[in-house]
Amino acid sequence: MRVLGIDCGAERTGYGLIESDGSRHRMIAAGCIRSAARQPLERRLLNVATELRSLLSEFRPDVAAVEEVFFALNPKSALKLSHVRGVALLAIAEAAVEFAEYSPLEVKMSVVGYGRAEKFQVQNMVASLLRLPEPLESEDASDALALAICHATRACFHREARA
Repeated sequence: MRVLGIDCGAERTGYGLIESDGSRHRMIAAGCIRSAARQPLERRLLNVATELRSLLSEFRPDVAAVEEVFFALNPKSALKLSHVRGVALLAIAEAAVEFAEYSPLEVKMSVVGYGRAEKFQVQNMVASLLRLPEPLESEDASDALALAICHATRACFHREARA
């Protein structure tokens, strides 16, 4: 199964693509879509949409995993994040790719085993699970890979439970 994880952000949207059988995962691609904070929001959204469409077209994942909306202390930031998430969901739907969403707690539990894990713990476990020589520098790309790993693991578990 090929899973694209997307970690939405108004200035940095991380992405991570893995190939997985549910227990073994291999990273295919990871990175960050950057948008300048000084650009108008609509230009940033267009940039994210364009880049995600390109990734979806190039890699043709079976499923895309995105983090659920969560409540932030700053309502303005939460609203911008929701706009980016909407653009990501639209790109996924346009590509006719299956969609899954997970809470930050579910992702951390699945990858680290502890729902309140710190960013560095997620980065280290992602590197370990993907057998990378060292953790990725980009927290956004690492979080996106964690989303992909979470989905691959859970999808395998649900398939086994139904069998």
